[in-house]
Amino acid sequence: MKTGKVIVYYGNGRGKTSSALGYALAEAGKGDTAIIISFLKQKDGDVDEFMKRLEPEIRQFRFQKSEKIYDDLTEEERFDENRNMMNGLNYARKTLANEDCTVLVLDEILGLLDRGIISMDEMKALLDRRQEETDLILTGRVLHDELLPYVDEAFEITVKKS
Repeated sequence: MKTGKVIVYYGNGRGKTSSALGYALAEAGKGDTAIIISFLKQKDGDVDEFMKRLEPEIRQFRFQKSEKIYDDLTEEERFDENRNMMNGLNYARKTLANEDCTVLVLDEILGLLDRGIISMDEMKALLDRRQEETDLILTGRVLHDELLPYVDEAFEITVKKS
């Protein structure tokens, strides 16, 4: 039986989401199933349509409803989106508890910590729910030291030249 890992792609460089999706795609190619839950990402019709073609092996869920970048939202819009993202977090909990996939990507979930949308305790509780066989992939800009005991592999994505 496969033993899962917690993998983090973090940093200020581009490619964190691409790395996570590449991992999910590689595992799906081996017969596994992946669920991707995106946080802090505006809707992107072209990408969303493409992702639907990868079903049922890879399923994507985007709980943010706005077509604007989160940081460009008004306070009222952020309040609504925070509630939507909490729905995404609840779906992640359910997915882990039900073992609905072998790879769960929580794209930009570390940003929820940075913005105070979720607490460190909520993040740790989510990580504690992971089944031993599940690969859990986290992305975001900052990997907090408190999370290191939960992480098997961490990859910092940086910019050398832009």
